[in-house]
Amino acid sequence: MPPHYQHVVWIWLENKDYASVIGNPSAPYENALANACGLATNAHGITHPSLPNYLAATGGSTFGVHDDAGPAAHPISGPSIFRQIDQAGKSWRAYEESMPYACATASSGEYAVKHNPAAYYVDERAECLHNDVPLDPQLAADASAGRLPSFAFVTPNLCHDMHDCSVAAGDRWLAETLPMLLNSATYRNGELVIVLTFDEGVGSANRIPTIVIAPTIQPGTRVSARLDHYSLLRGTEDLLGLPPLGAAAQAASLAAAFGL
Repeated sequence: MPPHYQHVVWIWLENKDYASVIGNPSAPYENALANACGLATNAHGITHPSLPNYLAATGGSTFGVHDDAGPAAHPISGPSIFRQIDQAGKSWRAYEESMPYACATASSGEYAVKHNPAAYYVDERAECLHNDVPLDPQLAADASAGRLPSFAFVTPNLCHDMHDCSVAAGDRWLAETLPMLLNSATYRNGELVIVLTFDEGVGSANRIPTIVIAPTIQPGTRVSARLDHYSLLRGTEDLLGLPPLGAAAQAASLAAAFGL
């Protein structure tokens, strides 16, 4: 049976454990989403710090990376979901808030390249220059015009992802940004899954909030199975008809866990 959903959007936030968001009155929008949609109550990051989590989710491996250095220090030649999508004749885009120009490989202001995994995969550099774009105004334009790609990676800037600013600041950004996706014809037609997650939690537990938003998810759905970034990759590949990469092959599928 072919996948029902044809588009998947990831929105990644930063450095907050589960209890810092779920049940926190400073995050009213995210908690409303969790109650209206699906919540993974046992989701985890892969490691610390940020970058290897982003690589794990997009490449099925941390590629031996243990720090947050830029693409010049870590040119990744391994496979990625970006390459898979290109090879399958599908489309992808990364929307990076505050990025000064397409596929910027150095941090600038509130843009952190360590949160932009597409910039690290050397086999995708040409495609990155076309598909890895500043968030404003491109995301709104694509959503309203029905041009959302098969796969999208949305990265708020260092304030709005809660890295440098408060949970409340990130929650307000989500409340302003997510409706453009929820109001799109792509979502209303039942073609879009949105996953809101965090790169890492705290300490060895590394438990993170993960909210899954899709028209077929029953309000208040809770999934207690252990999931991680490899599960996110596996679930997205399942939905888009792609084979699992690396460690995703052994991971529980987020899509299956939520009945997508």
